[in-house]
Amino acid sequence: MKKVVVLGSTGSIGEQALEVIQAAGDELQLVGISAHSRWERACEQADAHGVERLAITDPGAAERCAAQRPAGSVLAGEAGITELIASSGTDLVLNAVTGAAGLGPTIVALSQGIDVALANKESLVIGGELVTTLAEASGASIIPVDSEHSALFQLIRSERPGTVEKLVLTASGGPFRERADLTGVTVEEALAHPTWDMGGRITIDSATLFNKGLELIEAHHLFGVPYDAIDVVVHPQSIVHSLVHLNDGASLAHLGYPDMRVPISYALHFPERADVPVPTLDLASVGSLTFEEPDLERFPCLRLAREAGEAGGTAPCVLNAADEVAVEAFLGGRIPFTAIPEVIERTLAEIPAVVPTHFEDLYAVDAEARERARSFLEGAVA
Repeated sequence: MKKVVVLGSTGSIGEQALEVIQAAGDELQLVGISAHSRWERACEQADAHGVERLAITDPGAAERCAAQRPAGSVLAGEAGITELIASSGTDLVLNAVTGAAGLGPTIVALSQGIDVALANKESLVIGGELVTTLAEASGASIIPVDSEHSALFQLIRSERPGTVEKLVLTASGGPFRERADLTGVTVEEALAHPTWDMGGRITIDSATLFNKGLELIEAHHLFGVPYDAIDVVVHPQSIVHSLVHLNDGASLAHLGYPDMRVPISYALHFPERADVPVPTLDLASVGSLTFEEPDLERFPCLRLAREAGEAGGTAPCVLNAADEVAVEAFLGGRIPFTAIPEVIERTLAEIPAVVPTHFEDLYAVDAEARERARSFLEGAVA
């Protein structure tokens, strides 16, 4: 039986992960969960799955949760997540924490030689070579959970080194793929993703194509492929999750209906596969699959992400921090949708990329970038 800790259990990925674990019977055992502020839902999950300890990172929420639970069963703050990972005896940590906050738990798990099922792409976007080097040193594995990276992971595993010439990430194009003028976009419109049901920040990032930029950087670090060998193509049907071009002219693609339980199950059961209640793909009923180049003029966030990735060092850390600030401001009605890339680009221009030597360097740059990005919000108001 594989023991699993799910971080970010009350989010979309976390909820579906618990569903997969429940369906696995004796193959998987949930031994710990964490949430940020939704402590009541986390308590419901703990009771339903027989989890004795949980971590709540928001101090106020942790205090309220502790008042309702047995003494010592609620761990608080970032230190609580660290203790949860260390004391649970887990074999695998599924990290579905949102944003830069997910980097710390990834470091903790890898440092202890614990495999990580990674749904928090920021861990690799921000941590880059420091994270992959840590994994190599500890012998722990990073198993991608994002549907695109899970697809690439599965496609590449059967290939010998040197045979893969290019990786191709697919993007749905978001809700504004066919909208020429993005001025006046409302929060409600941006949150209406045509394919996936996701959390607030990732849905907005998908609408700007920023999320695909993060995935591009993540793919670079996961698979050790240079940026000029990674392409992005818009595929509105979201049936082809990724593909690889091989040295003999052949291409391999991973296809299936868009359902995150599939890559979650693969990561949790790896190296085995398990049944998932998802229909088998019926190509005749799908009818047609279409592809197009991304429009980098309307969606400059994808260009900015590629440029930050190619710059390397702390540039992706600055990129992500600025986006988190800008997206939060957009969701709060303080800046227009079109100001998101503006804030990111100005922040990147103000903070030169340097090579980090320690994770503390990244945390310092993250804080500086957030402060600088916030200073640009007032000027970005339409």
